[in-house]
Amino acid sequence: MHRRPSRAAPVGDLDPYRPDTERPVRVRSRAIPADSHFEPHSHGWSQLAYCASGIVQVSAEQVTYIVPPSRAVWIAPGSNHSVHVLEDAEFRTLYIDPSVTPAGWTRSRMIVVSPLLRELVQALDAETAPSREALLTALVLDELARAATQALGVPLPDAQRADKRLRALCDAVLQAPSERATLAEWASSVGGSERTLARLFREQLGMNYQQWRQQAVLAHALPLLSRGMTVSHVAAATGYASESAFTAMFKSAMGQPPSAFRGERT
Repeated sequence: MHRRPSRAAPVGDLDPYRPDTERPVRVRSRAIPADSHFEPHSHGWSQLAYCASGIVQVSAEQVTYIVPPSRAVWIAPGSNHSVHVLEDAEFRTLYIDPSVTPAGWTRSRMIVVSPLLRELVQALDAETAPSREALLTALVLDELARAATQALGVPLPDAQRADKRLRALCDAVLQAPSERATLAEWASSVGGSERTLARLFREQLGMNYQQWRQQAVLAHALPLLSRGMTVSHVAAATGYASESAFTAMFKSAMGQPPSAFRGERT
């Protein structure tokens, strides 16, 4: 599908949403059209990027996440991050004071948004009574600390320091997720050897090529499923010869079959 040129959206005035120890969780709600993006920036507080509907892509700490409504991305204080809106989104940003950051949450991560957390965010966004806001805030923080995490980020080579052959290979795979070329074939196309590229994946991305490609496939598949595309079509779009093979991989990685993620934006 043809996309309009991406347009930068202003971060805007953050003062009305700035968290502190008295109001440690603030919710900012925005309706943002597809193909908008927020340039790389950072905050002095934690952030939870979540959309009640639509799909966004969040990049933080050299990792990119494709975020459907059932997931959210935690961004640590001071972490440089950017957001690209893939589909019209009801974007919910939780700004969270560092004093209430869950223990050990020093790096970005993707979490599962439970039905309770989803309802709590909506209620907190609408609440004006200080006493009830405090109760909702405590529940949000408790549910957040209990949230399951999922390793669905796609690590990306550093734009400045990574080997250019590794960057070219990763870009090519992300642009053609249905291509089932072997690492040797990809390596040849970017001017390197299979052995060299395998080493670069381990050293610069912390995983082997097959593990990285699976993350890229999942990142591509989630928004397709969320749009309501059939599992068989998503399997074909991600290079799988059969729906059953794709379903087995997906269920192993996500804990649920791909059919459970269809049409989540509705």
